[in-house]
Amino acid sequence: MAKISISMSDAMEEFVATRVESGEYNNTSEYFRDLVRRDQEKLDARRKLRRMLDEAEASGISDKTFDEIWAEGVARAKRQRRAK
Repeated sequence: MAKISISMSDAMEEFVATRVESGEYNNTSEYFRDLVRRDQEKLDARRKLRRMLDEAEASGISDKTFDEIWAEGVARAKRQRRAK
């Protein structure tokens, strides 16, 4: 496992210590690993959204009306709820 050394202000160090002392994290390393995981997830979500937007834009303009598109979305949501 890699080791990284970082510098931070005293206020930041106190904040991290408080988070660990709260019991949510076992130690400082666990806290920082969680921060990195969350950042990775956020970046993955942004990339997925960008891909979806690019695909939507590339698909062109629909000939359906707003009401038709809305009704399809409502029907899809109902099917998904029933499937759960």
